[in-house]
Amino acid sequence: MRVIDYINSSSQTAFSFEVLPPLKGTGTGRLFGNIDRLMEFNPGYINITTHHSEPVYQDMGNGMFRLGHIRRRPGTVAVASAIHNRYGVLVVPHILCNGYTLEDTEYALIDLQLSGITDILVLQGDKCKGDANTAPAKCGNKHAIDLQRQVNRYNDGFFVDGTAMKEKGVPFSYGVACYPEKHEEAPNMEFDLAVLKQKADEGAAYAVTQMFFDNSKYFAFVERARAIGINIPIIPGIKPIHRLSQMNVLPKTFRVDLPTELVNELVKCKDDAGVAHVGREWGIQQCRELKEHGVPSIHFYTLNAFDSVYEIAKAIY
Repeated sequence: MRVIDYINSSSQTAFSFEVLPPLKGTGTGRLFGNIDRLMEFNPGYINITTHHSEPVYQDMGNGMFRLGHIRRRPGTVAVASAIHNRYGVLVVPHILCNGYTLEDTEYALIDLQLSGITDILVLQGDKCKGDANTAPAKCGNKHAIDLQRQVNRYNDGFFVDGTAMKEKGVPFSYGVACYPEKHEEAPNMEFDLAVLKQKADEGAAYAVTQMFFDNSKYFAFVERARAIGINIPIIPGIKPIHRLSQMNVLPKTFRVDLPTELVNELVKCKDDAGVAHVGREWGIQQCRELKEHGVPSIHFYTLNAFDSVYEIAKAIY
């Protein structure tokens, strides 16, 4: 079964969530402990993020510094395989443009296919830390649509150098990202929706939204998407706020607005415990309304918020 099959066959709103690979050298104990708790709600699939290398300055000990690069969270393919084998749940590793060459992407696809993992999420990826602009690797894919085409070409049985595969294997099924409040690089919403339609026309099975905190924006986005012929499932992405600093960080980082009602409650909080409570209650209200509207699935961004995701899932599933 693929993720799209699971979504289409589910009689109720499906539950899924996203995890990060452990920081380099920290092991999987904490990650598996958090997943163990959320398995109570029978997730249909689990996404695993991918992270490119970041520029770091290494102290040479002589007053000089050398610019290097480090991947703080390696192991996406291995973690996806480990989760799949441990829990028997569908896994969806992220495949990025930024920071990866065409060959890097091809090797990741080969490794995943050999591991029996053929669901992926195709993304442009975040900007490299410290870079002013999005930075695809030399000879890499620039946009998600370019990455889709590489995956499609791989599914057709061809490597990036044009060589035909002797055996194609099980093709990949993939989802893409979408933005109810517009991608930061899009000049307007009409352009952004046109890009999403192109992604759907090129073979995306479904789309997952950027986090949002105002359901009306999601509903309006879906309505506009349907009006121009985008018929793939559009999965709402939910991120519980659990720290006061996120009131400023999330809008700046992800280009999303926080509703006035939510902000008014957050500024009353004296500490992060109070913020987490407000964030959970807001998330519960969001998800209940989304379920009432029959969304096919709700996808949770768990970064440092497993406790909040657990409490929201407990209330609505």
